[in-house]
Amino acid sequence: MKAVALMRYLAISDPESLIDVELEKPDADGHDLLVKIEAIGINPIDTKVRSPKDQVEKTPRVLGWDASGVVEAVGSKVTLFRPGDAVFYAGSITRQGANSEYHLVDERIVGKKPKSLDFSMAAALPLTSITAWEALFSRLRVSTSGGDSGKSVLVIGGAGGVGSIAIQLAKKVARLEVIATASRPESGNWVKKLGADHVINHFGDMLAQLVALGIDAVDYVLILNSIDRHFSTAANIIKPQGAICSIVENERPLPVELLKAKSVSFHWESMFTRSSFCTSDMIAQHVILSTIADLVDATAIGTTLGCNLGLINAKNVREAHRLLEKGRVIGKLTLAGF
Repeated sequence: MKAVALMRYLAISDPESLIDVELEKPDADGHDLLVKIEAIGINPIDTKVRSPKDQVEKTPRVLGWDASGVVEAVGSKVTLFRPGDAVFYAGSITRQGANSEYHLVDERIVGKKPKSLDFSMAAALPLTSITAWEALFSRLRVSTSGGDSGKSVLVIGGAGGVGSIAIQLAKKVARLEVIATASRPESGNWVKKLGADHVINHFGDMLAQLVALGIDAVDYVLILNSIDRHFSTAANIIKPQGAICSIVENERPLPVELLKAKSVSFHWESMFTRSSFCTSDMIAQHVILSTIADLVDATAIGTTLGCNLGLINAKNVREAHRLLEKGRVIGKLTLAGF
């Protein structure tokens, strides 16, 4: 089968950083589905895993943790799906990725594809939707039934993949007041279209911008980029007994002591936790994706696809990595077909 893989960890400008390869088609066993891949999404995690380091793989390593496709075969323990089902999912970072014609994935982290979306639109959703859902509703403990309606959330990095779905979930599901950050007119327009009530610039004085809007503090902060830069600001902006969640890791020690006086809680979110550690609640991600599909088909939320870059091959995947590394992508990047 065709696949896009790496053998060495190189700068994306190097044509050997991602290469076209032929691999053996795998077989499904246990809880695994064998999925014929129709489309993939590219995420910042792909670029981080691929980033230059002194390491050489003995066999081709396939990246890619966003996919949609059709179930080709199922393992002996599979109960949720059958061949022919159209699915979407993010996969596990501990296994081969989905940038290949066929891919094995545990059924417990897979959902049926939204009927109203094509494969490319669907591939834009899984990783970011799970991340945003877990961050808002599992980590920050926002009510999914509107119990926190009227409270406020600041989404730092609103125009990216996770921000694009987090804004919709916060507004349409939780019924929060949503303040999103964006640094350019086009990204500001994007987050407004998704449902943000207010837009501020994360390169400016965010507290002053909030005060100008008549907002002295917010109930929740979701940090989707540059936590080292934004943590102290988040600590100033958050209300007493509020909650902050970050999906990005820090490079320097964080001044968590700033949270003590307000009794503010801080949470990490990684959507790979359940699949990496085979937690007893892995199936929660199947449930989340099923809920996302229902919301999409009910037109409550929409795809976050920003651009489809064409066929799935090394050249186009490298281009997706290059664009993500520039840090100016709006929405999600996908590729479809081989």
